[in-house]
Amino acid sequence: MLRFLHTADWQIGRSYPAMAATHPDNAVALAEARLDTVARLAELARDRGAHFVVVAGDVFDAQTVADRTLRRLFHAMAAFTGPWLLLPGNHDAALAESVWTRVQRLGLAPSHVHLLLKPELLTLPTAAGEVAVLPAPLTQRHTHQDLTAWFDAAPSPSARWRIGVAHGAVQGVLPEDIESANPIAPQRAASASLDYLALGDWHGCKAIDARTWYSGTPEPERFKDNGAGQALWVEIAAPGEAPVVTALPTARFRWQAWEHRLNVPSDLDGLLLKLAALTEADVLSLRLSGVWTLQMQQRFEVAVAQADGVARHVAVDSSGLKLAPTDEELADLQADGYVGEVLAELRQEASADTPQSPVAQEALAILAELLADLRGFGESQTTGAAPARTGA
Repeated sequence: MLRFLHTADWQIGRSYPAMAATHPDNAVALAEARLDTVARLAELARDRGAHFVVVAGDVFDAQTVADRTLRRLFHAMAAFTGPWLLLPGNHDAALAESVWTRVQRLGLAPSHVHLLLKPELLTLPTAAGEVAVLPAPLTQRHTHQDLTAWFDAAPSPSARWRIGVAHGAVQGVLPEDIESANPIAPQRAASASLDYLALGDWHGCKAIDARTWYSGTPEPERFKDNGAGQALWVEIAAPGEAPVVTALPTARFRWQAWEHRLNVPSDLDGLLLKLAALTEADVLSLRLSGVWTLQMQQRFEVAVAQADGVARHVAVDSSGLKLAPTDEELADLQADGYVGEVLAELRQEASADTPQSPVAQEALAILAELLADLRGFGESQTTGAAPARTGA
């Protein structure tokens, strides 16, 4: 039986620039997690007795990854001393001068790490018999030709197994707006008599057919619910038999995108319970819409400040919310004189259905919040609260 681990899209060196601008510590932690995940993959391969590990492209996030990061990557791979098969993808294409030529120049890849830089057959000896590895490395970021076409006519007379490795978009299966063109024929595994076709580029886990799989990235980096954060354990009992594929969880962090609409105070209760349940492994993007009162806003700010102290990252977009203070809340603000008159006029205009209503609502919210701060409104509930953040 042939046993191996299929992974892809490590994106080592990813910097999370948008997050780094506002939360640099979080960006660093997420970048570190990608290296930690490689170490977990090595341990999985070692502990499960893998014959090899195949990495189907985008090992690196860019050609400009620092030399130190390159060294740290190969150190993270050290727990598994069997064969590693590393394929260039669209982010780390095998250009004439590339991240791969630096790896070679620095002498970082041990003899058991095979850099699949050319479209040529690699015969790999294993305890299960010889494996013919047919790679389709990208030598430029985008191509409009199917680089797996050569698989069909490639002979492998001495090998028991045929394994293809490619990085790109299976035609007619993936969404048209994905990042990389790099077409791959959907029937390639059958036409090339492959026992398995290991794919990268789609960051989620996806089966194209019984022999053709995307493993997805082992460490999520986007707010998409597509099965990211896994690697695939592949077992093939004999050449020609269908593989048995098992998804193994590998992710350090769990990326979640929530959308929550508020209309009445009770709508907030369930959200606060979910925020309280977040752990250090959570990366959250929360989008709010609807309306809330001053008291609802203050309860939320306390809860999100507490959650932000526990979770790895919490980003809140409250731009879809309108502040609608109750009569009691406005009375508690104790605004009198000119300020009281302005507050009353804004409330009347904000509740009317006119083109000026959105502006009045925003002005009312700003004035009510300023007055609440000045008057210490709800002080017992807001102690220690941080303002809700916008721009998830």
